[in-house]
Amino acid sequence: MLESEISSLLKRGVAEIIVEDEMAQLLRAGKKLRLKEGFDPSFPDIHLGHMVALRKLHQFQERGHQIVLIVADWTAQIGDPSGMSVTRPMLTMEQVKANAETYMQQFFKVVDKEKTEIRWQSEWFGKFTLSDIIQLTSKFTVAQFLARDDFNARYKAEKPIALTELLYPLLQAYDSVAIEADVEFGGTDQKFNFLVGRELQSMMGQRPQQCFMVPLLVGTDGSHKMSKSLGNYIGVAEPPEQIYGKVMSVPDDLVLNYFELLTDVPDDELGEFREGLKQQKVNPMKLKKRLAREIITQLYDPKAAAEAEAHFERTVQRKETPDEIPERHLSFKKSAPAVPLGQMDMSRVLVDIDMVESRSEANRLIRQGAVKIDGKQIDHPITRDLKDGSIIQVGKRRFARVINKD
Repeated sequence: MLESEISSLLKRGVAEIIVEDEMAQLLRAGKKLRLKEGFDPSFPDIHLGHMVALRKLHQFQERGHQIVLIVADWTAQIGDPSGMSVTRPMLTMEQVKANAETYMQQFFKVVDKEKTEIRWQSEWFGKFTLSDIIQLTSKFTVAQFLARDDFNARYKAEKPIALTELLYPLLQAYDSVAIEADVEFGGTDQKFNFLVGRELQSMMGQRPQQCFMVPLLVGTDGSHKMSKSLGNYIGVAEPPEQIYGKVMSVPDDLVLNYFELLTDVPDDELGEFREGLKQQKVNPMKLKKRLAREIITQLYDPKAAAEAEAHFERTVQRKETPDEIPERHLSFKKSAPAVPLGQMDMSRVLVDIDMVESRSEANRLIRQGAVKIDGKQIDHPITRDLKDGSIIQVGKRRFARVINKD
């Protein structure tokens, strides 16, 4: 590989590599590396925050290296018996497989499926005995694990830490041993787990893996890392029009960061963008449109990007109603329990037609004035405005025509 290629791989969109010099030497030697990417199938969706690492994996894949995708099906079935973690529910194998299928459909929008090795954790942990687990736990001390930031903070605050939680870094580390990983990819929040894997490999006679960490992408709220639970995310499987609209809501001061982490726009051009913004010669809106086109083209194609832009300009900038509005069939009787005749509970309606995920979200949007019926803003969930054929608008980009199926 050329030094310029190595520099690009190891610098752009990278937070930290342990150990960077070793990693560069492996690339110069031309060795085909095994690149580990694991995922927890407790939840199936991928957003642009995940895409930062996936893009980097794809760049290595294009240069002949082997991606090994590990489905953490075994740990997902265990869940978190302490009940302290909302992110690790106990799942059945059927739930794990369904989530994994959805995840992989989205994963392979960025990474080449034909060149990816898929491994399931249960291949090795399904054969584990109590003796194997005891041997594994004997290799580390409690003090080492309490050095991890989140464990340390909870320990000092005298908050409970389940023994099961201490096992997760060990099990993730053993995954690296099982597949003989050369490099493990992920966000900076995974640093402790990656280092445990590196140490365990050394103990087991393997060359320690490189820890390749990418930055955590800040979400559309401009303050917290992108997360579905915070509602500040842009999903890779969302419709192009929705992705486009969400990108346009990204704060101006994050646009260059998104360009760097989520696109292949050359560094020289990014430098021009930076200078243009600094001197106020470039409209941030123009850059956001370019950013949205770049992202949608990667996830879909140029045609989808152009259509999404036209949709945004028509419905948001010119405030026109879209030419094509999806129809949602709804039983008005079933969506209007416990309200006077002729009235509808819009918090229930919005959930029933899949425009929001919960009634609390619907109520919040209504209070914010983000819900309209036939162009009229509503300020209370109980309304008489909804009729058969009415057009509901949520925010600037989501529309639906409601058809009464009673």
